Amino acid sequence: MDFDNSSAASWLRAEMEDALDEDYELELSEPALSAELAKIYRKAHPDSLNRQTYFLELIRLQSELIKLQDWVSHSGEKIVVLFEGRDSAGKGGVIKRITQRLNPRIVRVAALPAPSDREKTQWYFQRYVPHLPAGGEIVLFDRSWYNRAGVERVMGFATPEQVEDFFNDVPEFERMLLRSGIRLVKYWFSITDEEQQMRFMMRIHDPMKQWKLSPMDLQSRVRWEQYTKAKEEMFERTSIPEAPWYIVEGNDKKRARLNCIDHLLTQIPYQPVPHEEISLPERVFNPEYERATLPGELYVPQKY
Repeated sequence: MDFDNSSAASWLRAEMEDALDEDYELELSEPALSAELAKIYRKAHPDSLNRQTYFLELIRLQSELIKLQDWVSHSGEKIVVLFEGRDSAGKGGVIKRITQRLNPRIVRVAALPAPSDREKTQWYFQRYVPHLPAGGEIVLFDRSWYNRAGVERVMGFATPEQVEDFFNDVPEFERMLLRSGIRLVKYWFSITDEEQQMRFMMRIHDPMKQWKLSPMDLQSRVRWEQYTKAKEEMFERTSIPEAPWYIVEGNDKKRARLNCIDHLLTQIPYQPVPHEEISLPERVFNPEYERATLPGELYVPQKY
């Protein structure tokens, strides 16, 4: 397309430039490394995707996500996507890119805090049920009921009996969701021991990312092998034919984001939906109307 041939093409170019700027801001928000850490990280990731290739492919996938969103809203479908995996494996980055250009009234993120004392006495799945989608909605769970199979089990927050009950219950719970008309997709983000070590070091040295390091995150380094064993049993007992686990290789963040979004789009049979043609109505002018002058202190100072 020749972007200089029409005003529409010029607008599209401006919109893409703005989109690239926005994504570049997100990329800059990644850990600000010291020179030595940056050198080590580049050495460990010599074949990272070219930035322009990555951004253009991301925008293409995000345009497909908009079509998926329109189809869900139009058809009344209900979709749940679970994001699980190692700490610092890139779940949050993928969720950001999925939701970045979507309508938060249709696509929302459920990231539940630690259970309250009251919630600890409830049926285990009860605190998650209110966050499930109604018709025409997509819910992305940034960690989910699988906390019981992972952090709660490894850290001793759940008894062996509670963990066993969970493994017995979760396949039927998910089948109930499926029978109710919910489409369920489950992702596990996997990274190597060395990659997690590097990412934790990056967070420690970046003041803008230190809030991401919780005591539970630090314990995940100490208990790496325990988490591995817990993950393996979780896959064995909860990857049912109706709702299998899909593993996202997360060592390369950019590729992981693109691969995950691309795969998610293949899991939903979305179709183009009809749209009414939109036209901008004529502005109504009232010759007697005079715009009031507002006090200067109401305005935000223009520092930039």
